[in-house]
Amino acid sequence: MKITVLAIFLSVSLFACKPGKLETVYTPKAYANDDFNEFPKVQNQTLNIVTIAPETPEGQESYAITFKDTIVAVQDNPKPLANKFKEARFINTQKTAALVQVEDGTGLVSPFYVVSLTDGKVNVTSLNRESKGKNDKKYTKGIEEMSLSNIIVNNDFAIALVNGKIYPIKRQNEDERIQGDFLFNSSDKKTLVFVTGSSLYQVNYRTGETNNLALPAKVAQSSNVADEVRKGYSWATNAKGTSFLKPNPDEDRIVDISEFKK
Repeated sequence: MKITVLAIFLSVSLFACKPGKLETVYTPKAYANDDFNEFPKVQNQTLNIVTIAPETPEGQESYAITFKDTIVAVQDNPKPLANKFKEARFINTQKTAALVQVEDGTGLVSPFYVVSLTDGKVNVTSLNRESKGKNDKKYTKGIEEMSLSNIIVNNDFAIALVNGKIYPIKRQNEDERIQGDFLFNSSDKKTLVFVTGSSLYQVNYRTGETNNLALPAKVAQSSNVADEVRKGYSWATNAKGTSFLKPNPDEDRIVDISEFKK
């Protein structure tokens, strides 16, 4: 009997010590102009994104974040504990910071977090800003690609994927995320253009400068607003060096397509 009990104990101990079976729970903090570009002070002191085998008939993959032999779990009360994510990507080349989206079955409105290392310790930062927008469900789209190295998250954050820099995007109304569709950005990638009803809301996420430009009904109601804007508008730089779209004085002016980036 003693031999049997000892064998069971050893089996459980060995299983618990297998890499990736340990789990540490972290409570996220609010984003506060954090630096997510730590360089490892020790070799291999980085995060890992682990693909979990599909568990649904649709074959949807999930991901786990690990540090050394420990799985990172997020407890953001009153939300359920999250240890697997439907979206995960590194946001710096050192792989010490990763953007994740919780797999909670609620679709693209599922919360986003940044898992990062600071002095070799794991931190979790929330990228969720409260919003009371009437059309939040429509305009909370998760990740949108601005360029190969820049993304937008839920119309609220611009993220550079090389150095982990995150910029809050200034809202039209502080109580609600931008109620519009992202069209494109300026060639310097700093000014974002959203079509919001009958206007273009332009915001430079580096400086916080904004410009709201009324759109003619024929443009706003077009089946391809982006193309119509490219034809009728061009970029102009203000006194501070910030680019904003302005209507072309000559509707026949030929605009270089490279002026518009997305």
